[in-house]
Amino acid sequence: LLLCSLIQPVTPDLLVSPSSQDGDLGSADPEDRGTWTGRLDFLLSCIGYCVGLGNVWRFPYRAYTNGGGAFLVPYFIMLAICGIPIFFMELSLGQFSSLGPLAVWKISPLFKGVGMGTILIVSLVAIYYNMIIAYVLFYLFASLTSDLPWQHCGNWWNTALCLDHHVIKAGNASFPVNISNTVSPSEEYWSRYVLHIQGSSGIGDPGRIRWNLCLCLLLSWTIVYLCILKGVKSSGKVVYFTATFPYLILVMLLVRGVTLEGAWKGIKFYLTPQFDHLLSSKVWIEAALQIFYSLGVGFGGLLTFASYNTFHQNIYRDTFIVTLGNAITSILAGFAIFSVLGYMSQELGVPVNQVAKAGPGLAFVVYPQAMTMLPLSPFWSFLFFFMLLTLGLDSQFAFMETIVTAVTDEFPYYLRPKKAFFSAVICIALFLMGLILTTEGGMYWLVLLDDYSAGFGLMVVVITTCIVVTRVYGIKRFCRDVHMMLGFKPGPYFRACWMILSPATMMALLVYNIIKYQPSEYGSYRFPAWAEALGILMGLFSCLMIPAGMVLAVLREEGTLWERIQQASRPTMDWGPSLEENRTGMYVASLAGSQSPKPLMVHMRKYGGITSYENTAIEVDREIEEEEEEESM
Repeated sequence: LLLCSLIQPVTPDLLVSPSSQDGDLGSADPEDRGTWTGRLDFLLSCIGYCVGLGNVWRFPYRAYTNGGGAFLVPYFIMLAICGIPIFFMELSLGQFSSLGPLAVWKISPLFKGVGMGTILIVSLVAIYYNMIIAYVLFYLFASLTSDLPWQHCGNWWNTALCLDHHVIKAGNASFPVNISNTVSPSEEYWSRYVLHIQGSSGIGDPGRIRWNLCLCLLLSWTIVYLCILKGVKSSGKVVYFTATFPYLILVMLLVRGVTLEGAWKGIKFYLTPQFDHLLSSKVWIEAALQIFYSLGVGFGGLLTFASYNTFHQNIYRDTFIVTLGNAITSILAGFAIFSVLGYMSQELGVPVNQVAKAGPGLAFVVYPQAMTMLPLSPFWSFLFFFMLLTLGLDSQFAFMETIVTAVTDEFPYYLRPKKAFFSAVICIALFLMGLILTTEGGMYWLVLLDDYSAGFGLMVVVITTCIVVTRVYGIKRFCRDVHMMLGFKPGPYFRACWMILSPATMMALLVYNIIKYQPSEYGSYRFPAWAEALGILMGLFSCLMIPAGMVLAVLREEGTLWERIQQASRPTMDWGPSLEENRTGMYVASLAGSQSPKPLMVHMRKYGGITSYENTAIEVDREIEEEEEEESM
């Protein structure tokens, strides 16, 4: 035994990566970030993040107002030009660096303000998005009854204008009922009972806190915190339910909807193509906006999720699965919504366009009213709101994971060991900031946040990211990074989109939004000038983070102003793959404390031979050497 221990081969330090050593150097490292624990965790998290409330309450309405079935032409063109390429770029940045939306700007520290702007936008969105989930919880609990509370008039919150649909149906059978100056029970339930908006005169007069809404908001934040408690290890398991169960409910609602009398009227209204609309620039802009917000690009969620992947995860395949799956879900949701609206229009004896609405009006007024016309209405109502809850929750998980990951990656030594505590602090802070949304005038603040928090500021963030990656960092270098990671280079389609088509399309969106700017409104209420100014400042503040970050980056460097700008725009020394065995070419030995000049040897020691990815590493090394020789000649 002694002889065997003496002749046992010893691996020299040169072939050992620091991550595999024990000792002082290893103990100085921050706590491990962690990775997804299951094969489908990442894919389902992305699907859950992208497939959200907008698929149900925005896409169907946008489709029917912009040419019906003809809208699908610009929708899929914009998906190809704008959606898929930027989606893939975000996933690539996150997976390549294993860093969150702030630390990823080691790629070019001069533009770290882009990451700061992203975090500000996501924080504002997370505040009001969870309030929407609180409304859903309120309706979910209200559906646990034998008789839905918004089914009839005659309650204390109803007015003389309230008109029951049963009265309308009975009246239309004998003589037409004039419904132009009436209000449905569901609308009065939403505005006068849930919101109690009559207690507020406007955005400057929030009124009292609605304690039932406050408790729903507290419950909503508690659910979110418990699901992100252990980061992606816990949220990655929750999405197996929250990302898949909505599809089951959607199919049930779809089957129930298409079997209703008059459903064909709604579906016909939804899909009848009006190709003359395609000549209008507004339709193309609307299609691009739907893609932009539906896929959630620019919010940092995709980048954050990808940062927890293994280095060679096939995100190219995942990009197409998620983006096309998201589009198909939106179209299916349109059938489920408009089949019920067609039935509702037939019951009321009014055209479909008089009952069709978008946003909260559809989710909390029109669809609940339609539910009261069905047999077993509490059951269908519960299913609908449970679907909205699961759709909203996994998007909220992504927002919170983005904020927590971004900050913990900046201070890994201090915050990673206390990630659960830090997540609790963030949730409590955002809950307290969202309390104004639970007041009688809270809906006015929610509309203001919805209109301005992720408007032009988000577009500026995405446009800047595209320009920095392709022009400052360099499209050739970025494609080489993708090659190192996936084993192949992005083709001409992705290069053309990243270089020209995607930023040009988003620039057109930004200009269109500025030219066609309309002040916020909620029903007949017009927001005062100070509220508009506050909203515009909200959007501008995220944009101002970019020049502020530039100033800080330049001040940290030395030399003349131009030399400082040049130094700050270059990637940092430790930019690149997080694990040393994945670092090749220019990324070799650039990690702090690195001892291994050839990570390929670490790979060979670890895996016992050369795999396809090591062959890729050799190709990339050769390519870099050839380029360096050409430059020196």
